[in-house]
Amino acid sequence: MKAPVSPWFSPASALIVGVALLLVFPLKLLPSLLAGLLVFELVNRLARPMQRLLAGNMGRLLAVGVLSVLVIAVLGLIFAGGFSLLMHELNNPGRMMGKLLGVIDRAREQLPEALVAYLPANVDDIRVALHDWLRGHISELQLLGKGAVHMFVTVLIGMILGAVIALQSVPDPDQLRPLAGALLTRVQRFVEAFRNIVFAQIKISLLNTTFTAIFLIGVLPLFGVHLPLTKTLIVITFVAGLLPVVGNLISNTAIFVVGLSLSIWVALGALAYLIVIHKVEYFLNARIVGGQIKARAWELLLVMLVFEAAFGIAGLVAAPVYYAYLKSELKAQGWV
Repeated sequence: MKAPVSPWFSPASALIVGVALLLVFPLKLLPSLLAGLLVFELVNRLARPMQRLLAGNMGRLLAVGVLSVLVIAVLGLIFAGGFSLLMHELNNPGRMMGKLLGVIDRAREQLPEALVAYLPANVDDIRVALHDWLRGHISELQLLGKGAVHMFVTVLIGMILGAVIALQSVPDPDQLRPLAGALLTRVQRFVEAFRNIVFAQIKISLLNTTFTAIFLIGVLPLFGVHLPLTKTLIVITFVAGLLPVVGNLISNTAIFVVGLSLSIWVALGALAYLIVIHKVEYFLNARIVGGQIKARAWELLLVMLVFEAAFGIAGLVAAPVYYAYLKSELKAQGWV
């Protein structure tokens, strides 16, 4: 029979988990944490149908083991593919600058004279500005390179840890000692918060990207308008859409600026379409995310603002998950 739980263990476990989650930022372990949670959730979700075919504990271990390798391989290929694409673009600066200069030339014809003066005149001006910027930020770029290597290693370790943990059978918190049981309960709530936010946001981003791709590839060409950098804009829409609230602002701004390079009317038309689509998506977002954590857009935006001010970009990314976890804890205590 399990010994009665002392009320001391609940605040003690809350303190331990809270300190651990805050230490993620100064230790720069957020990519590792998110990668591990993503692999853990993907493996567990994909393993359920396979476990029906392979009964017993060995069947579960086999299913989870095979899926762990596949998930890590696929995510690794996606990461490597994105890095390779970025390096390819950087190794072909002439092509990239040619596209950029074309956008700038068309924007020069549409913008007021007061703004045209701030645009570069030709490719040489862009190269000089880029060279001056690189020379003035060489130390930051060196740190960025070290940071990229650190992130790659921590992401890989996080994915492996997520797969290893997925292989383990999760015990019942009631069968553990009081502090261990309380800690496991809080960790399970955090994993559930991650699942609710991340998978809901992926659905929203895919929906937003689909509507945007239909507009860029299907609607605009019907009117004889072919927006430059269409594929890049679609990728930006999906990646930015993974950030609640602010993601739409980022992708909309990029599309508006590129549309402005063709015509002010194209830019305004694109903006009007995106606003209408996002109004429709607003209700879907409220149903998807709000249904998961009972949070409104202004709540998430406020938390993201505070976390970004406190922890930078990492805080902006982690804010929705942390807020969902905090809200689940408050609800479990009956405070909200």
